Amino acid sequence: MKPEQIIPTVQVESGTKFVNDKGITAIKNGIKASAGGQHAPIQRKPSWLRIKASHGTKYKEVKSTVHEHKLSTVCEEAMCPNINECWSSGTATIMLMGETCTRACRFCAVNTGNPKGWLDHDEPEHTANSVKLMNLKYLVLTSVNRDDLPDGGAGHYAAVVQRVKDENPDTDVEVLTPDFLGVMSDVETVVDSPITVFAQNVETVRRLTHPVRDPRASYEQTLAVLAHAKKYRPEVLTKTSLMLGLGETEDEILETLDDLRGIGVDIVTFGQYLQPTVNHLPIERYVTPEEFEKYRQWGLDKGFLEVVSGALVRSSYRAEQVLQKNNVGL
Repeated sequence: MKPEQIIPTVQVESGTKFVNDKGITAIKNGIKASAGGQHAPIQRKPSWLRIKASHGTKYKEVKSTVHEHKLSTVCEEAMCPNINECWSSGTATIMLMGETCTRACRFCAVNTGNPKGWLDHDEPEHTANSVKLMNLKYLVLTSVNRDDLPDGGAGHYAAVVQRVKDENPDTDVEVLTPDFLGVMSDVETVVDSPITVFAQNVETVRRLTHPVRDPRASYEQTLAVLAHAKKYRPEVLTKTSLMLGLGETEDEILETLDDLRGIGVDIVTFGQYLQPTVNHLPIERYVTPEEFEKYRQWGLDKGFLEVVSGALVRSSYRAEQVLQKNNVGL
């Protein structure tokens, strides 16, 4: 009997083109390496941004479950700084429809390419089973942008949510979706599913939307999606997130809060932008913990139900605690 052949893992360099295990051609980490080798060096992080790694038993259990059921997580694909904390506490944000995004936002480390209609039709069942195995009481579902699909993946979202709720009726589900190119019937497809929270991230202030986000995204389009979701199903909480440290001013932060509150957004999160690779946008500055607390208070004063604000906060961070309004002191 021949010994089992061990195939070495090939490390793909960030910013280069490769073919993934589904046969999809993509750019590693989303942004091509700059011509001529020009890039933005990654700055040294201040003390409040340093995280002590922890890979305990629960972390390994969650990782094993995620990989066994062929699930993508935003925790891994987007290089989330909270992966140790969240997985060690038994929570994960599941990323639907694969790990290749049709857009190339300059802050995001997810691979970019054209999946050409590929979908894992077993994903609803795999996701529901994984939620049960991990005993999750609160689940966040997100995804890459899938502009290659006729409905942007809205029907797939709804199918996953429904299957999860069928198998886990006591689990609350939050969805962090693409903008579906502003097609409101697709937004309605998702909002009609049994969700508790509908989120779509504005990401940054109006002035910085481009170059921060892909040209197909816009500040106004995100506002329109959030406004329609709230008007269509008022009982569903709406949520959005901003990254800070990209060059925004405090007046622009206030303007954005006013815009969001004006369309009925319920929950806002603020976090520090962290440059994922040298090919991505540089950090303009590190926002201090004191400033994050000030911005949180601004939001609460404007009437948001909850504002989660801190350097390591991401839109899905401690999402279940936000729903319970017990996240004070982040």
